[in-house]
Amino acid sequence: MKIWAEQALTARGWARDVLVTVGANGCIEDVQPDAPKTGAQIVGILLPAPANAHSHAFQRAMSGLTEARGPDPRDSFWTWRKLMFRFLDRLTPAHVEAIAAQVQMEMLEAGYAANVEFHYLHHQPDGTPYANLAEMSERVIAAAARTGIGLTLLPVHYQFGGLDRRPLSAGQIRFGNDPDQFARLYEAAAGALRVLPSDCRMGVAPHSLRAVTPDSLAQTVALSDGPVHMHLAEQQAEVDEVRAALGKRPVEWVLENLNLHSGFTFIHCTQMLPHETETLARSGAVAGLCPITESSLGDGIFDAVRWLGAGGTIAIGSDSNIRIALAEELRTLEYSQRLRDRSRAVLATRSKTTGHRLFAEITKGGALAAGRPGGGLKPGLLADLMALDSTHIDLMNRQGDKILDSYIFAGDDRMVQDVWSAGRHMVQHGQHVKHQEITNAYRDAMRDLGQCL
Repeated sequence: MKIWAEQALTARGWARDVLVTVGANGCIEDVQPDAPKTGAQIVGILLPAPANAHSHAFQRAMSGLTEARGPDPRDSFWTWRKLMFRFLDRLTPAHVEAIAAQVQMEMLEAGYAANVEFHYLHHQPDGTPYANLAEMSERVIAAAARTGIGLTLLPVHYQFGGLDRRPLSAGQIRFGNDPDQFARLYEAAAGALRVLPSDCRMGVAPHSLRAVTPDSLAQTVALSDGPVHMHLAEQQAEVDEVRAALGKRPVEWVLENLNLHSGFTFIHCTQMLPHETETLARSGAVAGLCPITESSLGDGIFDAVRWLGAGGTIAIGSDSNIRIALAEELRTLEYSQRLRDRSRAVLATRSKTTGHRLFAEITKGGALAAGRPGGGLKPGLLADLMALDSTHIDLMNRQGDKILDSYIFAGDDRMVQDVWSAGRHMVQHGQHVKHQEITNAYRDAMRDLGQCL
């Protein structure tokens, strides 16, 4: 397959008349600037496509349903969480497959090439395992087979309701496994993943310091040689509980007790002190940011200025999937920094505009978070690519970095024309190739769920 672009953001920077050759293995074989366009698919603007680094697919079906104030005068993440627990009790495996396919399709149409699924909905509503322990994991895998997205599946180990080792509540009981059962679930899910293309990956996710013990955390990490993801320092109540039980704040504890490297991704990290931000950034671990969800839940503002200044790596995820919108995630991240610091173009550098720096950081970090050899237009990397419509009114006559600035700050994901995941051309002319089929299945699932929404 050959793709010719009027402009492309290559590993060496912006170039014109770029011919990209993709091999049968889904990897880029050659990137040639100043090339003729004979025999190639022609696009306007070609970019590397990032991975969506954090998703709870089933929460997509809750979008727009949690905007009324709860009984607590100060509504918060914790009141939202109670509503989420009540909702998930109604979900069947068939519902989960339809919802996951819709989510993955919307990710592709937004410009993401891969989905890192932080998957913790494992069992029946009363906590009884399905006859097939990996039933729910297989439904996420089946969705990926239909959508063609690059999947990194992270089964989540969730054992306790808090650091006092209290049993899981009614809403959490579908998530729960002891270490031995979780190991069996992981192995079953890993076997099921083999039906997908070879670019798909397995990793593991100890949910949080609240949900697993230090011993079982170590056992969970040892199960996989793939990515390790964990929620960390999302809420002040979590920070207080960890400090009371373990004697350290969450970031301090992981820095002292885990051998951190770029295979670790910590999600949210909105409640960090300056020294924690700088030290965790220098560990090599990725910060998995979800700005739309973090804004929706009132989590707080990640200190991206300090993190990136310390050499840290970031990735972007859609988390609750209340809105799957790549450009908007990046815009929200930058605007949060501007509001806090009362400044403009906060994340720009002397060599890169805000849009270019944001996009470059999240494509690099997303590849690490997904355990996926992508993140750039370079021979040997996966052909995770997105094309923007150069005729769009807000992209006309834009060159170089101004393209990314206009896409992120003046436009939206309607600018996305084509997306390839490991060379699979899944979005064409702005729409997934199975858009109607997947949407119809999602509509059927929502009708079935209608009485409980």
